[in-house]
Amino acid sequence: MRLMSAAFLALTMIVVTGAAPPPKRAAGVVQTVPLKETPSLAAAVAAKSIPAVALRVPADVLIVHLASVGRKPGRPGGVLRTMMSKEKDVRLLNTWGYARLIAWTPQLQLKPDLLKSIDIKDGRVFTMHLRAGHKWSDGHPFTSEDFRYYWEDVASNIDLSPSGPSSDVLNDGEKPKVEIIDATTVRYSWTKTNSRFMASLAQAREPYIYRPAHYLKQFHARYAKASALAQLAAQTKSRNWAQLHNRMDSMDDNDNPKMPSLQPWVATTVMPANRFVFRRNPFFHRVDSSGVQLPYIDAIEVSIVDGGLIPVKTAAGDSDLQARGLSFADVTVLKANEGGGRYKVRLWPIAKGSHFALYPNLNATDEGWRKLLRDPRFRRALSLGINRGDINRALFFGLAVEGNNAVLKGSPLFRADYLTAHARFDPKAANLLLDQMGLNVRNGDGTRLMADKRPLELVIEIAGESKEESDILQLVSQHFKMIGVKLVIKPSDRTVMRNRAFSGEALMTAWSGWDTGIPTADMSPDELAPTRQDTLAWPQWGNYFETNGKSGESPDMASAKELLALNAQWNSAKSQSERQALWGKMLAIHADQQFIIGTVSGVMQPVVVRDTLNNVPERGIYSWDPGAQFGMYRMDEMWLSQ
Repeated sequence: MRLMSAAFLALTMIVVTGAAPPPKRAAGVVQTVPLKETPSLAAAVAAKSIPAVALRVPADVLIVHLASVGRKPGRPGGVLRTMMSKEKDVRLLNTWGYARLIAWTPQLQLKPDLLKSIDIKDGRVFTMHLRAGHKWSDGHPFTSEDFRYYWEDVASNIDLSPSGPSSDVLNDGEKPKVEIIDATTVRYSWTKTNSRFMASLAQAREPYIYRPAHYLKQFHARYAKASALAQLAAQTKSRNWAQLHNRMDSMDDNDNPKMPSLQPWVATTVMPANRFVFRRNPFFHRVDSSGVQLPYIDAIEVSIVDGGLIPVKTAAGDSDLQARGLSFADVTVLKANEGGGRYKVRLWPIAKGSHFALYPNLNATDEGWRKLLRDPRFRRALSLGINRGDINRALFFGLAVEGNNAVLKGSPLFRADYLTAHARFDPKAANLLLDQMGLNVRNGDGTRLMADKRPLELVIEIAGESKEESDILQLVSQHFKMIGVKLVIKPSDRTVMRNRAFSGEALMTAWSGWDTGIPTADMSPDELAPTRQDTLAWPQWGNYFETNGKSGESPDMASAKELLALNAQWNSAKSQSERQALWGKMLAIHADQQFIIGTVSGVMQPVVVRDTLNNVPERGIYSWDPGAQFGMYRMDEMWLSQ
C-alpha cells in the first residue's frame, strides 16, 4: 500500500477541511440535509429527556458521503456483539470508535473530524476551529473551555501532573503557547517547527488535549469546596483531591459511565463485570448524506471470556465482528465453520515492524545482565541464533516475511538491508560473537557461564495472552541451545510484565515490533527513539523523555543519544527529503544495533465478520498506528441488516 505524504505541513498557511461546511444557521435551525430521527431515540425525544436530532448534532455537522467511498447507506438499530479476554480491554472501544480532532482516512491522509478545520502557519502555529453547536454525550456544549481546562487545570497543575504536560504537547521540551481565541477557536503554537503535532492528534491512543470541564470541575480544588472534595475522596477511598480527580478523569479507560464522551458509543457498565454494554452517543457529530445520524448501530455488547475460548466461540457464531483474541493459527478452524457460524473470514495484513519480537531491557537493574544486554555483540548473536525459517514454516505456512523488526515493503522507506542485517540463521557466527565476549566457558549441559559464573539463563517474560507467542518461544528456546543460551519463559499478566520491565526487574520481554510498520518520511519516527516508557527496550530512558527529565534515567549509550538527536532533527526539518534522510539514519542504527530483535512480519490477521454486518471492508490493514485497528474504517458507518 502506498502511503500519502503529509503535504499539509508546508511552511505557508494552509487550511485542512473535512466535509463541506453547511451555511451558518441560527440556533435550532435544521442543517443542510433533512435530518431523520433515530428510531431507538424517538421515545426519549418524545419524553423530552433529550432534544430532537436537529438540536443534538453540531450546526457545523460532519456529513459523510458513503457512496463516494464505496459504502452503502445503512439503517439504524441493532446490537453488535464482540469478545475480549480482559475487563481493561474495553478501552479499545475508544480506539475503534476513533472520534479524533484529526483522523487518518483509509488512504492514510489526515482529515479533520471533531474539528471543523485547522489552520497551520510555518509548521509551528496550529489554529483549531471547533464545530459550532457540538455537544458531549451528556448534552453539554463542547467548546474551547474544555481545552483551557485541560491546559491550565490539568496539564499545568502540579498536583495532577507532577511531571508537567504530556510529551505529546512538548516540542523538543518546549511547552506550547495555548490561546483561547473564542468559544470555538483554540491556538497551539511553538517557537520552532513541530512536524509531529498533527499526527499525534490522530493516534490510536488519543492524547486528549481537552477534557469535559463541566464534569471534572466538581473534583478540582480550584472549583469545588474543600469539604465536598474531602467527602468525595473518602467515598472513593482516594488519598486526596488529586487522586480523586485522576480517578474520575478516565477519558480512555471506559471504567466510569458518568464520564462524558465524544465517541460514537459510550460506556454504561460499572466494573467489575463480565458483560459490558456501550450505547449510542445521542449527540454524535456525524450524519450520513441522507440525514441519518451516526452511528448506525445502537449498542455494542462486549463479553469477557477466557482468551482461549475466543476462537471457539467465534467459530460458533457468538461474535459479529472479531479480531481481538484471534491469530493466524485459528484461520483453518474459522474457515471450516463459516457456513454454520453465518460469518466470513477476512485476512488483513498486520502492519507491524515484526509480528513477534524480543526486547532486551537496556535498563535492567542486574549489573551482570545489563552489561551483556548493552553489548551489541550479544544482541546480534541472539538475532543470528534464531531460525526464522523454522518459525515461519511451523506457524505461518511459510507465508510470513523473515527478518528484523523493520519497516515493511509497503513503505517508501523500505530497504532490504534493514530487514536482513544480522537476521540470517548463523549459529556459527553467533557462537563466535559470544566467544569473543568472553562467554566461552560452559557448564555440563552446554550452557555458557557469565563472568560471575552464573549460567547464561535468559528469562523472557511474556503477557501469556496467546498460545502463538509461547509456540514461537519454544522454538527459539531450541535454537538458543545451539549457541549455549538457556531460555526460560515466564508468563504473567500484561500489566505485571510491563511494570517489571519498567522497574528493570525483567531482563527481556516479548511483544510485537513497531506499531508503525508502513511509515512515510512525514510520519513521526518517535517510536525508533527512547521517547516512551512503554517501549520495553528502554523504559527508564523513555520515562525520562516523557517527563522532561523529572523521572526515569537519562540515556547513557551513544547510539540511544544519537537516535534522540536524529528524532529531534526530524521534528524541526523543513523538507520531506530531510525527513526521509533522518528516517534512514535511524532505521540503519536499529538494523545494526538490534535494540529490538524481530522474527517475522507480514502475518495475516483473521477478521471475522457476521453475514448481516455491512460496510466492513473486504481488504484492510490491521494497524495500531496509524489506523487504530478498526478505527479508520469507521465502525460508526457499519450497520446490521436482518
